[in-house]
Parts: sequence; C-alpha cells; structure tokens
Amino acid sequence: MNKEDFTGPVNLGNQEEFSIAELAQKILKLIPESKSKIIYKALPEDDPKQRRPDISLAKEKLNWQPETKLEQGLIKTIDYFRKIIM
Repeated sequence: MNKEDFTGPVNLGNQEEFSIAELAQKILKLIPESKSKIIYKALPEDDPKQRRPDISLAKEKLNWQPETKLEQGLIKTIDYFRKIIM
C-alpha cells in the first residue's frame, strides 16, 4: 500500500454482488445456535441500490484483488470472535 507514485482513496472489497439480507442470512446459517432474527425496516432514501465495489483502481495501481471468498471470510471471522468472547 506504500506506493510512491500513487496517492488517493482506493476502494477495496469483494466484487460479488449480494444484498445485506443475503449477508445476514449467510451469517445466521453459519451460526445455527444464534438466537438472532433478521428484522426488516424501511430503507433510507439515500440507500444505495448497488453494493458492488469497483476495485479496478486497486488492481491497476496496487496489483491487489480479493483472494478470500465471502463464506471463507465469514467463517474465519466467526471463529475469531468465538475465541475472544468465549
């Protein structure tokens, strides 16, 4: 990330498109013992309709792209938090 010929914000993320509801459902599926419920509320007026980041600048300037799939990352994150809170 320490490039001398480039300065600026760079969008880092995963280019897989999914909704927040789909993300919540995946998390609950990975934590079957959870008592959490998904609650739907009205969206804010400025809620983005698309959440797919454009990472072309990261690929071009930083030679970076995500290597971890969403489910793999969620499993690692859940395992990490299980270790530190239990």
